Amino acid sequence: MTIPLTVPRTTRAAVLTAHGEPLALQTLPLPEAIEPGAALVRISCATLCGTDIEIWSGAMTFPGMLPLVLGHEMVGEVVAVGEGTRDALGRPIAVGDRIGWSEATCGECFGCTVLREPVHCLRRGYGFLQRSDVPPYATAGLADHAYVVPGAAKLLLPPEVKDTWASMAGCAAKTVLRAFSRAGGVRPGSRVVVQGSGALGIFATAVAHLSGAGQVITVGAPADRLAAARRFGADEVVDIAGGSEATVERVLALTDGAGADLVLDFAGARSVGPEAVAMAATRGTFVVVGSTGPVGDPVALSAIMGKELTVVGSLNGDIGDYARAVDFFRVFADRMPWDDLFSAPVGLAEASDRIATMAALGEIKAVIDPRLG
Repeated sequence: MTIPLTVPRTTRAAVLTAHGEPLALQTLPLPEAIEPGAALVRISCATLCGTDIEIWSGAMTFPGMLPLVLGHEMVGEVVAVGEGTRDALGRPIAVGDRIGWSEATCGECFGCTVLREPVHCLRRGYGFLQRSDVPPYATAGLADHAYVVPGAAKLLLPPEVKDTWASMAGCAAKTVLRAFSRAGGVRPGSRVVVQGSGALGIFATAVAHLSGAGQVITVGAPADRLAAARRFGADEVVDIAGGSEATVERVLALTDGAGADLVLDFAGARSVGPEAVAMAATRGTFVVVGSTGPVGDPVALSAIMGKELTVVGSLNGDIGDYARAVDFFRVFADRMPWDDLFSAPVGLAEASDRIATMAALGEIKAVIDPRLG
């Protein structure tokens, strides 16, 4: 589809050109034509994720990654649409619709066709995996407009789910829900430990509470994050400031020495593995979600064997998890103070400041609205 003259041919974007440096506001090209199955979207909200912070800092990087536009949790209004473009549920997408979208997948590789697991697509594409100096240039959230490629999993969003909630559903929330699914869910009345008190950890705390856990313990720092975890359903919180041994001892004391039936890693610190194994109950389950960074501290396999633990890896989430995350926010809209997770929105020009603040644990989830400037 040829783009009407009224639709922009370029977009302003906040581009990461060097790790640890401020983002550069640049003008990037937009496609001359919209492909079948694609859409051009005006971004109305992008929420920053921990992955954005890791990429910005250089903790997550690979050769040839830069320059790029950060942001992979976003929603917006469709301003142009290709022929036959539909969302993941088969609903036609039209100009003016509000949509969110997940990663692009090829539909042809082993992961897509044999495993039927989009997260294991060999050519899986996120907005932050698209260099900003080659077509299609702008596919991520920190821009006025984004090109949503044909292979991206798109969702029409229900009006009762706020922009911030729908944005968070695009990565953080779907990642958490997939982790609980991989664990087999929460047995009613069971003991759950959440390692990490960032956005994922706090959301996981809420999920555990709403799922019927008998005791939810959130382990993390700093104090204001732990206070937030209490508002989202934590029965007890444990500050990691005392070190690993004290953390494990406190969790065991809170569980009458039995440990937790389910331990979920949303922290990624080097010590989470040994701590999780030590604080898990016999025949408990440990789900590894947040350990995307450097190699962690060694874990004694004999301890896993002795307790007969189940250790499960969980990687991000797919379009199914995304749809469930959107529905989760719709169903539980009034059950938790979800808006407490998000800072006041700022424009693109302030995105660098918000990233630096998040890196220093100054806010849980920054919100960028490019329409604000």
